[in-house]
Amino acid sequence: MDASFADPDVITRLLDESRTWAFVGLNDRPERVVYEQAQLLQGRGKRIFPVHPSRAEVLGEPGYAALADLPEKVDVVGVYRRSEYAGAVIDQAVAAGAGAVWLPLGVVDEDAGRRALEAGLDVVMDRCPAIEWAKRH
Repeated sequence: MDASFADPDVITRLLDESRTWAFVGLNDRPERVVYEQAQLLQGRGKRIFPVHPSRAEVLGEPGYAALADLPEKVDVVGVYRRSEYAGAVIDQAVAAGAGAVWLPLGVVDEDAGRRALEAGLDVVMDRCPAIEWAKRH
């Protein structure tokens, strides 16, 4: 994988300076990794936006069916979809004006990551926010 998708400075900046995170794939199932990650970042002061077709309220926040439905631009879009679907989500994040995309462990789409970089977004790929937070704090 391209090292630019795991830049430690970008990771630290996104964890420390971001205020809003949209979690694509987040629903009301606490056993899922995306739920745990959203809960962790919410507990560290980030505002979260659940994005899932069910539009379920999650962790006290209203759900949205798509990134285009969010009431504001977000700093980071967490792409909690399988790799084969990640590119479409990344393209939607670019279109929605997000500042960055973060793909968790095991989710990789380098072509889409390059498109996002070319559009001016920061990209973190194949990294876990909880692990990266623990390394830095």
